[in-house]
Amino acid sequence: MDLAKYAELFLTESREHLSVLNDQLLALEREPTAAEPVGAIFRAVHTVKGMSATMGYRAVTELAHELESVLDRVRREQQTITPALMDALFTAADALEAAIEASVQGRGDDVDVATPVERLKAFAAASRGAGAPAAGTPARATPARGAAATAPAAPAPPAVARGSGAGRGVLVRVRLVAGTTLRGARAFLVVKKAETLGTVVAVVPPLEALQAEAFDRDFALRLDTTLPADEVIGALRSVGDVETVSVESPRTGGAAVAGGRGAGGTGAPAGAGAATGGGARAPARAPRHVRIDLRRLDTLMNLVGELVITRGRLQQLVASTGDGALEEVVSQASRLIGELQDEIMLSRMVPVGHVFDRFPRLVRDAAKALGKEITFEVRGSDIELDRSMLDEIGDPIVHLLRNAIDHGIEPPDARVAAGKPPSGTLTLSVARERSTVTLRVADDGRGIDRVRVLQKAKEQGLVDAGKTELTDDEISRVIARPGFSTAERVTDLSGRGVGIDVVMNRVRAMGGAVEIRSRQGQGTAVTVRLPLTLAIVRALLARVHDEVYAVPLAHVTETVELAPRAVKQVQGREVMVLRDDVLPLIRFRELVRLNAPPSGPGQVIVLEVGDRRAALVVDELTGQQEIVVKQFDPVRDGLALFSGATILPDGAPALIVDVGSLI
Repeated sequence: MDLAKYAELFLTESREHLSVLNDQLLALEREPTAAEPVGAIFRAVHTVKGMSATMGYRAVTELAHELESVLDRVRREQQTITPALMDALFTAADALEAAIEASVQGRGDDVDVATPVERLKAFAAASRGAGAPAAGTPARATPARGAAATAPAAPAPPAVARGSGAGRGVLVRVRLVAGTTLRGARAFLVVKKAETLGTVVAVVPPLEALQAEAFDRDFALRLDTTLPADEVIGALRSVGDVETVSVESPRTGGAAVAGGRGAGGTGAPAGAGAATGGGARAPARAPRHVRIDLRRLDTLMNLVGELVITRGRLQQLVASTGDGALEEVVSQASRLIGELQDEIMLSRMVPVGHVFDRFPRLVRDAAKALGKEITFEVRGSDIELDRSMLDEIGDPIVHLLRNAIDHGIEPPDARVAAGKPPSGTLTLSVARERSTVTLRVADDGRGIDRVRVLQKAKEQGLVDAGKTELTDDEISRVIARPGFSTAERVTDLSGRGVGIDVVMNRVRAMGGAVEIRSRQGQGTAVTVRLPLTLAIVRALLARVHDEVYAVPLAHVTETVELAPRAVKQVQGREVMVLRDDVLPLIRFRELVRLNAPPSGPGQVIVLEVGDRRAALVVDELTGQQEIVVKQFDPVRDGLALFSGATILPDGAPALIVDVGSLI
């Protein structure tokens, strides 16, 4: 069969198993005597090996086989978990990921897996007793009950007896879940699993037909085994995508039946009709999830964005006609477009945990390289963000984590000398705040050295020479300057002046804001606030002279008319007294360098980003509207006031104000 069309699906599923592999390796490193991580790692590697063998990816299969062999020895308590073995397992996991990516791209022969394979073989050889097979020979041990044995590097058909041998053993009927992808590969894995339980003496349809997917989702096999039916059922269900399994005794004709994932709950033996060519088929539950190419979702989002723009234009035109029937139709169309927009936006929402899964491994490797002990905590990974946001936020989070590991958390001896536990705590948390999502990277390290930052800022001419102290906001602006670094030497993690400035630029490009809070000797917290989506946001429209600007409502708390008596001067700056608050006053005309005097007193938009507030003065408020965000590259040496642009109902463009850059 043509396997090329399954390459992308293989890659997607393999990445999921690699994520499990890395997570469980970390859990095993924390608790070397735990059995659950070993089992989870073994299952992930075993599945990848089976799929790669079916796809013909030799390098992946070879490396997965050796990983599986070592893990099997660990499960049987023939191999002890040591720091050296953990390093070898982590290295093999990295090599497995590289081999998978290269194989899918058709470069499998370019991947050298010999080094990690030989390293794993060396551990296996060292743990064997006298008279054990040589290091290059895969171990062959009698499988424990319910355990999967190691398999050859390439798929081989199970022994299928013909004629008189076909009556031995028990009849096992298997039904796969409706809509199972790579049915042939999944059926092959079931047969290979059955081989670990005894001798497979017959398969119907033949194994070649299963691998060619010349079957629906039902097949049967005859298994000569001494294991009880419930153990056979449990082992075969563990392969995954198995709806039901039944074991029929040749003596009594009775059947033990168990449903797997997505079982229909009918209790009928799986494959009762399909495997023998007759009988009624038990009803199956339809699959509830499908995989969709992200490009299709992006196209849908772009189209619904254009619909939103057209809807605004249509509503503006119909308002001047006075036609009641037409207004009713447009109103209904607007409601349907709004519902379509909501559904498409929801379909793009993905838990942030999909991106965060790779960070524990990153923290572990960085801490080990620097000789530090770090406890990493992730909170709120089930909070959802637009997929486009997740693609953009990964790199900024990596920069923040590396900064915290290198600059923030001290080595164990320095922490103990400061009265702290030797292991530092690094936390990555996510929370929903109104229509924004807040990501916070916090550590309990040494904090930002304000004296050193001030000294370096003076040397580079970033602050006045007479400055004696920096506030948190001033520190944020200084360390966000491109090329600014207080590191005394360049390492693999930092010291090149690249980090916070990358975070600031990327987050502002997404319409978000960054806030830094630090206390000497107690730690640093960097907070990133982002909109839920980059595509469509609700905004307040404000006019300044002849131009209309859009201010995202996520940062607007209220609007008031500007009263001259409320404007005061504090330390040479204009402020506005609003009830019990004193807010910095920002005149938009001055920001855009407009010299023409305003025609009236103006309106005030009260903005809020985190715990910072400000009053933005505009000429007039023209309404609220859902706007479609169009990203653009800023003009060189231009004002860093805008995060994007949109199209208004009358067809005119409007710039979107970057609130984070104002306050």
